[in-house]
Amino acid sequence: MERVHGTCIAIDGDGVLLRGPSGSGKSDLALRLIDSGAMLVGDDQLQLSRMGDQLIVRPPDLLSGQLEIRGIGIVPVTAVAQAPLFLVIDLIPAEQVIRFPEIGSCRYLDIDVPLLALAAFEASAPAKVRRGLAFVRGNQ
Repeated sequence: MERVHGTCIAIDGDGVLLRGPSGSGKSDLALRLIDSGAMLVGDDQLQLSRMGDQLIVRPPDLLSGQLEIRGIGIVPVTAVAQAPLFLVIDLIPAEQVIRFPEIGSCRYLDIDVPLLALAAFEASAPAKVRRGLAFVRGNQ
């Protein structure tokens, strides 16, 4: 098992891990995705485990079903217990987003996972997450 800092949502059952420093928009972007049909897996701290050639993401028991919303606090949110990890997204400032990037990768527990970099606070960020996930699904 490996612990990671981030927020994970599941879109149609597939996990998307949002990474970035405090204030980068992880929970904010997750909230917008949840409001459009995604499910929370976990916020702030996550546990990765390996099942065959697949990574499984789950929250620690104490944080299950909780999302921090700046300006409101920690609120209960309907969540799934776990999800297979399909995509990692690093949240970066908008001016650092590359216009035509190559899909990168990152490695957890000796498994490579597709990696994108997006700006969380752009209005189109939830749509970009969904399109990015659809793209990597089609290339696996």
